[in-house]
Amino acid sequence: MNKRRWRNITVLIIILLTAGTWATDYWVTKSTQAQLYSDIYNIPANKVGLLLGTSKYLPNGLLNPYYEYRIDAAVALYRSGKVQYILVSGDNSTEHYNEPDKMKRDLIARGIPAEKIYTDYAGFRTLDSIVRCKEVFGEDHITIISQPFHNERALFIANRKGITAIGYNAVDVNMENAFKVLLREKLARVKMLFDLLLNIQPKYYGPRVTIQ
Repeated sequence: MNKRRWRNITVLIIILLTAGTWATDYWVTKSTQAQLYSDIYNIPANKVGLLLGTSKYLPNGLLNPYYEYRIDAAVALYRSGKVQYILVSGDNSTEHYNEPDKMKRDLIARGIPAEKIYTDYAGFRTLDSIVRCKEVFGEDHITIISQPFHNERALFIANRKGITAIGYNAVDVNMENAFKVLLREKLARVKMLFDLLLNIQPKYYGPRVTIQ
């Protein structure tokens, strides 16, 4: 096969991959818009708010605004009576990295009673957090708490896992690396689609926990 044909095939593959990525992104966004809320007064109430974890600090040591705004959103939902409990789900893959405990401590510092906060230490990925919320914690009517782009992907997963969910949008972030975050999100959505098609399961399940 000559070089020109290889080049044409390569260009075609790039075009198809790009089109597939953008089509997936559009599908996820379009199909979840009716489930998203940014107004605390209009969002319906649910028993449990699922707060999706992220690192508290950026690589440069500064406070991560994504983290800060998610804490703000969870506190606002609880104080307004829109959720009764907060389930914090995040990564605790090593002894020195524990998203759920950090978020729990900061929620308590903001006045949320400790007994109203539950922690999921095996929320390594968004899919894990969503599925474990139903299968481990027994909750299939939830309010997901994160930034809008993340809520869309989480809701897409919930819709395909038999979970009735809405999303409360934490304040989005306007920073220099926001473009990189959104680009990673587009790729994460493609991976999510394959995970759903292949019925990929959470890394861990474990004993049932009742939120009450």
